[in-house]
Amino acid sequence: MTLQSDRAEQAERPEPLTQHTPDGCADRIGALLRDADPGASWAIGGPEGPYAVVEAGAGAGPGGQTGAADAGGLVGVLAVWPVIGVLVDAGELALHTPLSVYGAGGGLPAGTTAHQLLTHGSGASPALVGLAERLCGGPLAGVAADRIWGPLGMTRTGFAADGTLYAPAADLGRFLSHLLAPAGGGPVSRAWTAQSLRIRTGELLPARGLLWQPAAHGAWSHGEGPTVWVSPRGRRWAALLPTSPSARLRTAFREAAFA
Repeated sequence: MTLQSDRAEQAERPEPLTQHTPDGCADRIGALLRDADPGASWAIGGPEGPYAVVEAGAGAGPGGQTGAADAGGLVGVLAVWPVIGVLVDAGELALHTPLSVYGAGGGLPAGTTAHQLLTHGSGASPALVGLAERLCGGPLAGVAADRIWGPLGMTRTGFAADGTLYAPAADLGRFLSHLLAPAGGGPVSRAWTAQSLRIRTGELLPARGLLWQPAAHGAWSHGEGPTVWVSPRGRRWAALLPTSPSARLRTAFREAAFA
């Protein structure tokens, strides 16, 4: 069996909840979501992989794969941010160079840069998507699948015909584990992650990194519905795919996962 087919087979098998989680946080999260959102999917883990994965209430994603949930709020961090990082690492994009130099950014104020867009908010702006597509020579969906999701074995992540991004919690775990992996290699470089997970807005508030926002317990987060967290200091990550957005639930989940 090839490595690629083995990854595909593993991706199609549901990943059960495990109880080997540091500090028993899997139990805390399980109890929290049984009461607050029993249909939510979630995962927690570290650089070595997931400690716990629960796919609950998820439907069918693009291509009919089961177990994928609506992850539209994570397009920025799952697709745009890593693709931009590949371009930066390759020297094809300089964050502080005006977008107009690359033939992008029409309609934006003169001199707008990728750095400004990446630090402006939590979402993926159309200008960033257009920039990535122009420099990569193709639609974001295909570029992300070929350059990011495929190499990481995220076989159930993709865009549906209506443009909605779907992903299972297990695939989010593969992505986040890669960001914490101590060894080099892989589609998202350690240098790009390190650049992104630090304050890039100076004294301006709210403080932001590059499409990531600082959170409690040394973690960084992205998303206000589906949400992911990664903590280089704590060597831990977490992902939540709720059935409905809730700031209170996100805070409680984060505390259970990282406190």
